Amino acid sequence: MILRDMIALSAGNLLRMRLRATLTIAGVVIAIGAFVAMLSFGAGNQRYVRAEFENLGLFHTMRVFPVRKTAATDTTARAVLDNAVLRRLGGMPGVRLVFPYDAFTANVILGDSQMTAKVQALSQEALHTKWFSHLRAGSVFAGDSAREAIVAAYFLRQCGIKYPDSALGKPLVLNVRLASIDSGLARVFPPKPEYLRRRWHEIWIDSLFVREYVRRQVRAEVNNAMRQFVDGWLNARALVSDTLVICGVIAAGGGMAPVMIPAAAARRFSGGVSLDDPAALVGALQSGQLLGGDNGADGKTYPHLTLDLDPAADQKMLADSIRAMGFRPFSLAEEFKEIQKFFFYFDLALSVIGIIALVTASLGIVNTLVMSILERRKEIGILKSLGADERDISVLFLVESVVIGFVGAVFGILLGWVISRVASAVGQAFMAREGIEGIDLFALPPWLILAALAVGMVTSLLAGLYPAARAAHVDPVEALRNE
Repeated sequence: MILRDMIALSAGNLLRMRLRATLTIAGVVIAIGAFVAMLSFGAGNQRYVRAEFENLGLFHTMRVFPVRKTAATDTTARAVLDNAVLRRLGGMPGVRLVFPYDAFTANVILGDSQMTAKVQALSQEALHTKWFSHLRAGSVFAGDSAREAIVAAYFLRQCGIKYPDSALGKPLVLNVRLASIDSGLARVFPPKPEYLRRRWHEIWIDSLFVREYVRRQVRAEVNNAMRQFVDGWLNARALVSDTLVICGVIAAGGGMAPVMIPAAAARRFSGGVSLDDPAALVGALQSGQLLGGDNGADGKTYPHLTLDLDPAADQKMLADSIRAMGFRPFSLAEEFKEIQKFFFYFDLALSVIGIIALVTASLGIVNTLVMSILERRKEIGILKSLGADERDISVLFLVESVVIGFVGAVFGILLGWVISRVASAVGQAFMAREGIEGIDLFALPPWLILAALAVGMVTSLLAGLYPAARAAHVDPVEALRNE
């Protein structure tokens, strides 16, 4: 028998036992549908992440951090990221732009909402990168001196604003309390008249010529001045306030602050140290500006720098050069490779669940074919008496099991697609209700369709091995005698 004849015989036998075949195929359809729906979710998420990386230009973005503090680096001075390093990195081959993460903590007021949030200063050059080319609403700053702000979509949701367009043009108030050397000195100089009069009466004029007495009085005055200075530095911080207008809304991520303002507007908040921001304190200590000292432009330090790279840049060579400078590079392209590994294991876990369901369905195939053998013993005996060997009988039943798997896989793929579309519609409706941009997290790529067909047919083929072997060993004489 040729393959076409075997397929015709198998299809005819399945049509004769419609109910049993339908129930068996239904098990395969459900299993393949679950397999496709689950892997469709993984494929959709992977597609979305890749699209986001491409839209934001993250494949050509690198971050530079100071070296992590370890036992080995505790005893040596660590390199800091300042403006001198920023200029040096900007001159490296393949680097199109370098901009720092220059942020501070502020009390932000938007409408009736008030919260503490990070505010990031951005230059006009940084806004021209691909990172900021996909705003949810509005536009970027008109210039470095514009009284405007860009906010993250999740920040608006925290303020009770669901739709980004409705936030455009709203005033945004920033309040920062800064500690500086002036706030400390204001408590020390000039001394209060009451204090001077009290101290004048406490001093023993006759003892001013005694060295130990003078030393003790000077120590007491210095200690008192230091207490007054620290109290003023901590508690008499200057309030710096500014009101900006929201000009754009961005779906922030990847380390961006929830509020972004022009670099010129941020200079108003750089006259001291925000004690509410641990990162600012560490940076002030590293740069020697804890008390408001001025070490020049190069003295300002940053927690990390972002490099916008040319697509043709050799990222490995650039990362090696950055490590040689004493810093730690972080390639987002390399991070995507790690994300791909996660999706591989995620898809593998989903596949295992789907295959378990398919193995369960394969037991139905075994049962169907075994029952078919018992009912078709006469047919098997006639085929063998006409010259069919054991291999022909075995292949006949294997083809029948593959036909079950193929039909079940085709309809299972359709079922999985329907499930994914329904789940996607429900998810996007929920996102729209929450004011989130709708995202399709399901996908049905060609490889998934082929994989579903292959898995369905291979599993059915394996399920048919035992019934095929049993059918091949049917004794034709016994089969025809019993009939």
